[in-house]
Amino acid sequence: MSKEEYLDRFVFVGLANLNNGFDAKDIRYFSSSDFATILQRVEKLGLGIYGIEPWKNGNLYDVIACNECKSCSTDPKWFWKAFTNFKEKDDDLLYSATYYIPDRLIECKGGL
Repeated sequence: MSKEEYLDRFVFVGLANLNNGFDAKDIRYFSSSDFATILQRVEKLGLGIYGIEPWKNGNLYDVIACNECKSCSTDPKWFWKAFTNFKEKDDDLLYSATYYIPDRLIECKGGL
């Protein structure tokens, strides 16, 4: 299974991809509430987030990466804090992220 298939099967399942063509088709964007669900799943599965990109009206709003926070991708404190800060600035954003998935999960096909 590829990392994209893993994300589709265990992280993005049941959530609406809101990329209507404003970015590359393989980049998925989610509402604030769906992205919170993604963060919960990432944390539960022991995955990580390298960076978060919120967009507004089809334009890049901002970006933050775990290394800017002097944290590792699998530390949920950094990605929850970044997400909360973005939501406090503007609650009408779409979210995309880059994900860390350990190879052992891809090989064993483990999930929720």
